[in-house]
Amino acid sequence: MRISGPVQQPDTECADEPLATVEAREGRSTEVGGLPVARVLPTKGRRTVGAWCFVDLMGPMDAQDPDPLEVGPHPHIGLSTVTWLLEGEALHTDSLGTEQPIRPGQLNLMTAGHGISHAELAAEPPFRGVQLWLAQPEATRHGASRFEHHAHLPRATLDHGEAVVFAGGLAGAVAPTTTDTEVVAGDLRLRRGTTLLPVDPRFELAVVPMEGRVKVGEAIVEPGWIGLVPPGVEELPVEVERDGVRALLLGGVPLGERIQMWWNFVARDREEMTIAYREWAQRTDRFGSVPTPLERIEAPVPPWLAGQA
Repeated sequence: MRISGPVQQPDTECADEPLATVEAREGRSTEVGGLPVARVLPTKGRRTVGAWCFVDLMGPMDAQDPDPLEVGPHPHIGLSTVTWLLEGEALHTDSLGTEQPIRPGQLNLMTAGHGISHAELAAEPPFRGVQLWLAQPEATRHGASRFEHHAHLPRATLDHGEAVVFAGGLAGAVAPTTTDTEVVAGDLRLRRGTTLLPVDPRFELAVVPMEGRVKVGEAIVEPGWIGLVPPGVEELPVEVERDGVRALLLGGVPLGERIQMWWNFVARDREEMTIAYREWAQRTDRFGSVPTPLERIEAPVPPWLAGQA
């Protein structure tokens, strides 16, 4: 299975509608090189949850034809990628010289800053996971790139289950990850009943089911959907009808900055994205090179440049 790269993003500004209560929004189903993907963020009327600006539920692979997933070298600016696997194994390589395998329960976090490039190879089926992006704030988005891997992450005990905490803190467990804004991220493994999640009332929150549906407040959230929660909540009730339900809790302090996203770039205006596009196409030193045999991914022409000489 050959993938041409991350799914192209529209040129969109962050102009989020205020939430009065918990709302469930349906994600968009698509396919990337044969791998089914449910994109739940950005969604209509909601581009960010805290600094989280992109959430893709990936997989599973076709069990009858589990060819390797290959994503060749491609660039990023202004964001951190967060890779969280549920099944399988992937190999990350980047222009910093990193070569790092990742397995379920481990975390890869790559921060682009002014510019980085990387490649991903998932060679062990079945492959299933979540790809997330964090938008970097103005204070750090022009800075140096970095990478970190965490093989061991803390677990929090919940009313009816537990959580692996991979960013921020939840129920007394604090992740060792480095983030540029105050955020939280946890993989909830829930048993039947209602769990009250202790959360920061300053945070916007989202619950993303991965296995089984959940009730968040009064909203039913199915797999492939996202439950959005406004700030002001100190205990978030999450109810499930059976054991073995799994969901992501994401959140953070509102970013407070208007962003634009296109392809692999998170920026503030089209000019920034145009410059990044041209520098990748011209193979300047900005994005470095990735030591991988995978084929380099060329950027599509931005729609606002189409037809120009």
